[in-house]
Amino acid sequence: MNISIVIPLYNEEESLPELFAWIKRVMEDNGFTYEVIFVNDGSTDGSWKVIEALCAKHREAVRGIKFRRNYGKSPALFCGFQAAQGDVVITMDADLQDSPDEIPELYRMITEEGYDLVSGWKKKRYDPLSKTIPTKLFNATARRVSGIKNLHDFNCGLKAYRKDVIKNIEVYGEMHRYIPYLAKNAGFTKIGEKVVHHQARKFGKTKFGGLNRFFNGYLDLISLWFLSTFGVKPMHFFGFLGSLMFIIGFIAVIIVGVSKLYAMSHGMPYRLVTDSPYFYLALTSMIIGTQLFVAGFLGELISRNSTERNKYQIEKTI
Repeated sequence: MNISIVIPLYNEEESLPELFAWIKRVMEDNGFTYEVIFVNDGSTDGSWKVIEALCAKHREAVRGIKFRRNYGKSPALFCGFQAAQGDVVITMDADLQDSPDEIPELYRMITEEGYDLVSGWKKKRYDPLSKTIPTKLFNATARRVSGIKNLHDFNCGLKAYRKDVIKNIEVYGEMHRYIPYLAKNAGFTKIGEKVVHHQARKFGKTKFGGLNRFFNGYLDLISLWFLSTFGVKPMHFFGFLGSLMFIIGFIAVIIVGVSKLYAMSHGMPYRLVTDSPYFYLALTSMIIGTQLFVAGFLGELISRNSTERNKYQIEKTI
């Protein structure tokens, strides 16, 4: 099979028939063998009935996955990726803002130019400012943290992947925003970008608020950075910070004590060590340093007993 198209959706019953007809036309015009996997993320409208009707009419081309409740875009993509069988996997949103006409060129970039992943870039957007401004800030930060300098739109729903990529990454929580970063951490480093057409929403309204994506996105980015950097070596992070704070506190205690001894030996007025605020600051620093060191030690024990501790991405064996 040439292409699997994974479409997560939530309350998009009006868009689905038109979207599938558009995809079908593009696939047939280019002679692709394909499947369309609709993942119904707990929709409360008639989306599932539409999917069932499409499956009944186009049994070989349409597949459906139905969640009992709304879990989010990342779980929907994860289940869609597990079910996908095509050599190239395309993801797109169900709201008709992503154009299926982009698929042939995305497919060519994967199969002929050798990209592992190609992300769409909606250079001209039709979203409100409440969504576009946080998106620009988010993308600038994501480029810097991930080191993927050539991507302008990490969260674009229209992406193309080699099959190996989606079978070797785990999209969980709300990590769909960082699939290029997940792919890079898994060893798939040839990541490209294509300017794609962004259409105005035809039905309904957006399901994702700009500010909500902004704050959650940063929290997820910090988590992903930490896990990719210190996930299997937490002692390198907590142990270093803990040791540094303990040493600073220890030196401060010594300075406070030496200052008192110096004053006593020279007949100068002095006060009790416990009367000095610096003593308590130093003591607090030592306690926090010890706690951070112990946290790193416990993290190391958990990491060493994890079933994933020696899971590595092996491309080929001979």
